[in-house]
Amino acid sequence: MWRKIPFVESELEIIGEIPGFMPGMPGTPYRNPPVTPRENMDAIFYEKKPFWIPTSMDMGMFNSMLYSTNLSRGMGADMKDVFGIEWEWVESAGGSIVRPGQPTMEDVNEWKQFVKIPDVTKWDWAGEAKNNKLDPRFSAQISLVNGVWFERLISFMDFVPAAMALIDDDQKDAVKELFQATTDMACKVVDMLCENYPLLDFIQIHDDWGAQRSPFFSTETAYELFVPYMKQFTDHVHSWGRKATLHSCGHIEDRVECFIDGGFDMWEPQDMNNIKELYEKYGDKIIFGVWPDKFDPQALTEEEQRAEARKFVDFYSQPGKPVVISFYGVWGLTPAFSDELYRYSRAKFAEMYG
Repeated sequence: MWRKIPFVESELEIIGEIPGFMPGMPGTPYRNPPVTPRENMDAIFYEKKPFWIPTSMDMGMFNSMLYSTNLSRGMGADMKDVFGIEWEWVESAGGSIVRPGQPTMEDVNEWKQFVKIPDVTKWDWAGEAKNNKLDPRFSAQISLVNGVWFERLISFMDFVPAAMALIDDDQKDAVKELFQATTDMACKVVDMLCENYPLLDFIQIHDDWGAQRSPFFSTETAYELFVPYMKQFTDHVHSWGRKATLHSCGHIEDRVECFIDGGFDMWEPQDMNNIKELYEKYGDKIIFGVWPDKFDPQALTEEEQRAEARKFVDFYSQPGKPVVISFYGVWGLTPAFSDELYRYSRAKFAEMYG
């Protein structure tokens, strides 16, 4: 339960570092807060009354090798997933792609012939959990990379045939059947994760919906082919008392209502989206991962950087509209900005909600 705790300067003492969850990503200072970062996240998502504005690093990324080696794209090496799809690691991109020219199927009507849905409950989740401990001070989030819906369909077909299948009346029913099967599989993954990791707070789905300029498909297609399965998945996550978050790249601000109706608790847009407009209009319906306005730290004094932090907090502290600084925003934080972000937001929220 949120309670007023006045800010004191000793909270600014740095007592550790939350490591970046990707190689080369900067760590986040761990200060001396009156509640843990995990408790602050609970205050954000359950009561919409943060103690301070956190970054996505406070949601420490958690990885299951069972998931990564069977249903994901591999971790820095070529691999073959449980569906027999071969993934090639691309060092320059820091990620993997399906080996070109070898689609699993060309028509979604053929999916039952070529796609065998694994029984994920047979995997040794309990054995993995024994050696995969979570730190109770921090929220833990697992990201189900390669997703359940569009990204999964792309992996089976390649991009263009997958996109065409969404608007082909002869394939739509089969797409729905396949998405039902992959959603049921994802819900069983959720069961295994929640049974074995009681400290796991957030389950994130990867499903990119757009490119630099526009979405890949229409709102009508989204509501027909995606939103019902999203809602099934997020309802299942919520039935475990956990939160469902979304990683979806692209200029897709026009699809935010799909994510809200799909039941997601949080979305981290990329910076080609108008985050301030999204926050103003929808910030009481979904939590956004946001980012500070860009500035050149070499051109601003420390006090000017602190002023930027205060301006940021003043905008993103509207009652009932808490935010998290997203993965995309963490890279631009300076020590002065981060220090003032914590100091100013802690004092402001203690006053606002006290």
